[in-house]
Amino acid sequence: MDTSTEPGGADRAPFVGRARELDFLEGLLRLRAGGPGGPPAVGVTGEPGIGKTRLLTEFALRARRRGATVLCGRAAGDAPHGTPFHAFADAVADLDPGDRAASPALAVLAELVEPPPAPGAADPDVLHEGPAHRGGMRHGGLMDAPAVMADPDVLHDGPAHRGGMRYGGPADAPAPGTAGAGDVRAVPPARVRRIAAALAQVPARGLVLVLDDFHHADPASVTLVDHLLRHPPRAPLLLVLAHRERQTGPTLASALARATDAGSLAPLALGPLPADDCAEGLVPGLPPGLAREIHATALGNPLYHRALAHARTHPGEAPGTGPVAMVLDELAPLGASERAVVEALAVLGGRAAAGLLAAVATSAPQTDGAAGADRALSELTRRDLVRSEDEGRVLVLRHPALPELVRDTLDPWRRRELHRRAADALARAGAPVTERAPHLVRTATTWDPAVAAALVEAAERIGAADPACAAHWLGAVLALLPDTPEHLPTRRELTLRRAEALGSAGRVAESRDLLHHLIDSCRPGPGGGTDTAELRTSAVLLCAFMERHLGRYPEADALLRGELERTPGPRPGLRTRLVVEWGCRALFAARYPEVRPVLAPTLAEARRRRDDTGAAEVLTLAALGEAYEGDIASSRVHAAEAAALTDAFTDGRLADHAESLVRLAWTEVFLEEYGTAERHATRGIAMARRAGRPFALSQLLLCSAYVHLVTGRVGTALDQAEESLAVARTLGGAELLGFSGAIRAVVLLHARPPGDSEALAAAEEAAATVGTADGWWATQTRCLLGYAVPIGADPHRVREVLVRAGGDPDLSRIQPSLRPGTSNSSRARPSPPGTSRRASGSPASPSPRPSRSACPSSSAPRGAPGARSSRAGANRRQRQRRSPRRRGTAPAAEPSCGRPTVCCSPRPAPGRRATGPGPPPSGAEAAGWPRRAAPACSSNWPTGADRCPRRPPPGDDSPSSPRASGRSRPWWPKGSPTRPWPTASV
Repeated sequence: MDTSTEPGGADRAPFVGRARELDFLEGLLRLRAGGPGGPPAVGVTGEPGIGKTRLLTEFALRARRRGATVLCGRAAGDAPHGTPFHAFADAVADLDPGDRAASPALAVLAELVEPPPAPGAADPDVLHEGPAHRGGMRHGGLMDAPAVMADPDVLHDGPAHRGGMRYGGPADAPAPGTAGAGDVRAVPPARVRRIAAALAQVPARGLVLVLDDFHHADPASVTLVDHLLRHPPRAPLLLVLAHRERQTGPTLASALARATDAGSLAPLALGPLPADDCAEGLVPGLPPGLAREIHATALGNPLYHRALAHARTHPGEAPGTGPVAMVLDELAPLGASERAVVEALAVLGGRAAAGLLAAVATSAPQTDGAAGADRALSELTRRDLVRSEDEGRVLVLRHPALPELVRDTLDPWRRRELHRRAADALARAGAPVTERAPHLVRTATTWDPAVAAALVEAAERIGAADPACAAHWLGAVLALLPDTPEHLPTRRELTLRRAEALGSAGRVAESRDLLHHLIDSCRPGPGGGTDTAELRTSAVLLCAFMERHLGRYPEADALLRGELERTPGPRPGLRTRLVVEWGCRALFAARYPEVRPVLAPTLAEARRRRDDTGAAEVLTLAALGEAYEGDIASSRVHAAEAAALTDAFTDGRLADHAESLVRLAWTEVFLEEYGTAERHATRGIAMARRAGRPFALSQLLLCSAYVHLVTGRVGTALDQAEESLAVARTLGGAELLGFSGAIRAVVLLHARPPGDSEALAAAEEAAATVGTADGWWATQTRCLLGYAVPIGADPHRVREVLVRAGGDPDLSRIQPSLRPGTSNSSRARPSPPGTSRRASGSPASPSPRPSRSACPSSSAPRGAPGARSSRAGANRRQRQRRSPRRRGTAPAAEPSCGRPTVCCSPRPAPGRRATGPGPPPSGAEAAGWPRRAAPACSSNWPTGADRCPRRPPPGDDSPSSPRASGRSRPWWPKGSPTRPWPTASV
């Protein structure tokens, strides 16, 4: 909800995501307007910046539209010393003489809460309470009363007396600046009574009294609120209090807690806003990545979200303007020592030990340094600007966005000086270089070999966990490195490291451009030696990998061929890596036969040199390539040998060959060795996380998700598919992102109820992501879109999608081992949408079997998954044609589950007893049966899809349900007399 576009609301901040809270307040207003029903007060709480003031402003507008009288006040922390009822006086400040004349009760209220005309003059309200006595008559229903009465409730009214002392005594004096603070003269309890009586004489349409920042309220205001909560007026009055719980004094906190228990105060806590509301309502138009990053830092806090967006999108403006000024407004009253502590803590990242903070905040050792720091921290803690953790040993700013906002407002030289102090203090304390590097990089302005060495070491250590930070530090060193011949080798080495870090951080195109520049600078020529040649080969390898990830297979091929044909050629170890990368390029470009002749001699050479890692790389490439082409026997032999070598490697050794483990796990999936594939994928995921291998992590998560799906663990499969998609988004490659989205869409088909459109939408988005790419992953992504489209609803689109994926009617672009099943599905002739063969009673004509000439891949090897799937479907249809009809049913050419299938075993409908083989239910019977068919583009789908557990019904959160326990289990409709039929193996 955004009301800033309403008349008069152009200057207001956006009102987003608080519709439920606003309805709650309006509901209470309706209850109070209709009589003394509902609680008379509401306590709105939440973190600073969460939107309390904006909610109260919007509610005040709505209440005025309903005809109620609305008074809005604010309890200021810097209120004049000794001013009682300041929050209420601020609320009646907007009453002009006309308003007071129209409502005598409001005029009485204003005179009772407004301060006396002169601080030293005698207060007539003390001697004669209210203007009614001065007028000598009843006024607005109020009677004259003496200031001192025998009624003990009048003499001792409020929390101060209950605490054991008179009002204003030392027992009830909290720290200055909190609710209940201040050295004010005693306010007679009778005056409190008269103010409450004036509030009871509200206009007929009701009175809404809104008091913001009530944690700063003076003791008199707290006493009055406590009285109103204990003795609610029998009038259409609604009191709305907004306060910060961490800054609320004990007197006010106890009064509100008692009122909540008694039912006279309705609590309303405001929580963080979701990411979509912040992106669409608070700051629309931000790039999605930046919006997600800002929301993660702001933690859903609207004010901090707007402030961060302003700071990051307006870098040229003066610091501390716009929403940033609202955030930093609390720093204005701070003293010099408190301000220095906040700035030091911001430079330290918003979190630091107390000793380190004191060392950075003070410029030189002082005699009272520790005591002064303690006093400053006490004041900052009281103001809730600094919070303590770990029993006070660690201090943090109250919000993660504050360090960035405070740092940006510092003068550059002041900021640099604080970073220098932080680096020196950390060095004296023996802190790791990764903790000193963030400060060193901000203090370095000239070339310093010691600082450069520290930054390079820190980048190497942190590269696995934070490659973007490592790339930044290496870039800072390169910017200061002198451009002289003696530093040229260092520049080339650091450039290669930075390019690798950029690629791991998802900045693939930037990494690729940097590598092209490096390759050009390492061309053979005068002065070029062996070191330069090896550096060039390493750069070519990394650049070809980036080109392959970007889908630029011809560019990767040209780079690798040129390096392999170079004279003198690379050393044997690097040559093996070049051949493997060249083979990966060919495999993903669907041109594996081009490199098949080169793999055998490369493998023999690696074995001769006893290069186990190189041999494993070649074996996994050959195993996956042969599985792709349909030579299952050869693939199985290569995979077994590669698994034996890989299992003997340590994780540290395997981290440099993560892609080999990816190929091995996917090969084992194609071979239907799911247990081994899951074991290797699980090990690879853990290793990739530790070593910082995001490309391998995304693919291993995808492989593990596929294994979990085909083995019936849909919940875990969906979690891993979504994580794989999230990692792929950070890497930027269109084909990997599209393929990850397509696998997630297939998992959604099994995780969501039948007819849910989320899976189809995800498949369409994935197909749009790959664009015009024609690699292996892009083709598979389009095939999976064909699987996601319900064939019974749009058969022509299914055929169109599959033919487009295959490139021509013969599907020549489809993976050879999967081509027969895909060809079968593209030639299927399903019933028109909305018709039921069983219901119509007319026999369905089976689809014609494709001839060998019509399907050029029909001669795929017997062991190929696609060939087995195609033969299984053809044999089943042939058996159905030979079998007689049963109970008036007719054999169907395609199952009526709504999707193209390769092999789909029939199952009885719910409530129907199985009577033997026959076609699956259709029409209304099939609508009640949660079922998924196998995709035409994969030979493995029939095995796992029919064994896949079904999503539990809505509301099933029992401990044994998959949603509650975190694991998946089969679910079948209650009352079904039989178990699901076993599915034939592919």
